[in-house]
Amino acid sequence: MSEENNQYTFENEQYRKTYWHTCSHVLAQAMKRLHPEVKLAIGPSIDNGFYYDFDTPEPFTEGQLAELEAEMRKICKEKLKLERFELPREEAVKFMEEKGEPYKVELIHDLPEDAVISFYKQGDFTDLCAGPHLDSTGRIKGNAIKLTACNAAYWRGDSSRQTLQRIYGVAFPKKEELDEYLAKIEEAKKRDHRKLGRELGLFMLRDEGPGFPFFLPKGMVLKNTLIDYWRQIHKKYGYVEISTPIMLNRQLWERSGHWDHYKNNMYTTVIDDVDFAVKPMNCPGGMLVYASEPHSYKELPLRVGELGLVHRHELSGALHGLFRVRCFTQDDAHVFMTREQMKDVIQETVRLFDEVYSTFGLSYTIELSTMPEDHIGTVDEWERNQDILKDAITGMGKEFVINEGDGAFYGPKLDFHLADSLGRTWQCGTIQLDSQLPERFELEYTGEDGQKHRPVMIHRVVLGSIERFIGVITEHFAGAFPVWLAPVQVKVLPVTDRAEEYAKEVAAKLDAQGFRCEVDERNEKIGKKIREATLEKVPFMLVVGDRDMENGTVSPRRRSGEDLGAMALDAFAALLGDEVSSKAIK
Repeated sequence: MSEENNQYTFENEQYRKTYWHTCSHVLAQAMKRLHPEVKLAIGPSIDNGFYYDFDTPEPFTEGQLAELEAEMRKICKEKLKLERFELPREEAVKFMEEKGEPYKVELIHDLPEDAVISFYKQGDFTDLCAGPHLDSTGRIKGNAIKLTACNAAYWRGDSSRQTLQRIYGVAFPKKEELDEYLAKIEEAKKRDHRKLGRELGLFMLRDEGPGFPFFLPKGMVLKNTLIDYWRQIHKKYGYVEISTPIMLNRQLWERSGHWDHYKNNMYTTVIDDVDFAVKPMNCPGGMLVYASEPHSYKELPLRVGELGLVHRHELSGALHGLFRVRCFTQDDAHVFMTREQMKDVIQETVRLFDEVYSTFGLSYTIELSTMPEDHIGTVDEWERNQDILKDAITGMGKEFVINEGDGAFYGPKLDFHLADSLGRTWQCGTIQLDSQLPERFELEYTGEDGQKHRPVMIHRVVLGSIERFIGVITEHFAGAFPVWLAPVQVKVLPVTDRAEEYAKEVAAKLDAQGFRCEVDERNEKIGKKIREATLEKVPFMLVVGDRDMENGTVSPRRRSGEDLGAMALDAFAALLGDEVSSKAIK
């Protein structure tokens, strides 16, 4: 392969995956050289590198990972040729049995009868693999390889099977690219919302309720401020708000299709000998609200929002801070409309998304998820609805990529992947086009012709989950929230004991104007107070001393260290008000 050819760069996704897949084989070869007793499982490339699963007698330590890295670099220097060969099924099984690789034998047995069973050989190492691979280990830059973590993983993701050691790694064509990537990883660790959530007093997680977050006072200020904004923006776009019960009977969930398609993720109970389910989503309740009274075409589109607390059963190993929880507040909405209104409603919803995401400085890409195998409705309906989503997006001059087979079971959807300040992406918003649930719930409206018609609808979330979105923006802003979102907007720091009463007066006046203030009354030096307020990421510190008391002024200082100089309290309040009302990102 010519390294000069643009086809063979990391800009090419296929080449990047091939490079990382080959690195996983180099890792496996290094493992077998150093620890021949270890059994091999699988080793794919992933979105941010590669991993290999091993059956090891004991968990690996960081020191052992360093030894593996060194051996991988040796293998790269050896420039071993990767050679592909095929074997008939029986010979392939015998070959892996002789090597003492039971996981490979199982994989071969599970392949279809007509499958091509291929292997790749590099020097003294051979692995079962479909490929593709680089043609030589020499194509990999040994000094640009890094093994990043070692975690437990179940064989084939089944908690009843063997626990394996999963070793993660990453590699790049140049050492500088690896260094840049590792620096970004270190920055991501500093921004970890779980760490910042503890340090800033936002939320906590407890073993007594795994996957059920506790919000602390400052976290509740942040959450409620976010919800206030959600309500403001939805009122602007013509939404009404409802609330539906947290638990409904099995018959409803069967009617909606969730019982057949989602029951493994639902919490259930029995009340008076009747099966009930705690809602994993809000839509069936929304159907009942629409069906509770007659509707006219003049009401449509009818935009109905709900901040619904939903519960979903997630495996304990999948739980991750606020990103993957078992209960969360879904900022849901259902828009009921005529077929003629579909394109306009979708575009209007995207404009709402644009306004919200730009407020947080988040850009996005769009993915169109198409019909899954497990779906309801006809293929023709699915294709018609997919075309409507495509037309709506392209009509706005926006691009999208296709995500085959990943639609909701009732309809195709547009997923919005947000990019944060580190370039990481998060799937938050979605617009799901649905003509199935209105049919199942026999929803109607009276048309201009006086006849009954069936509406269509979209399910949509903009933040997705309030809790998860808080996690996203905590990392995006590194805990330094914009002034309008910050739990504490101003901290008043008296220089001496003499200035304490004046500091309280300043805070009281700002509080009366609706600003969130605290006074640091501790008997500490002003330098320490400033440092600690900065670590708490408070947007403004007001340093007040004898001169401020005499002149009725304050001396504002931003958390960035910028000193704004002495000014009248009214002038500072006006500055603060402007930043809050404009939702400035600073």
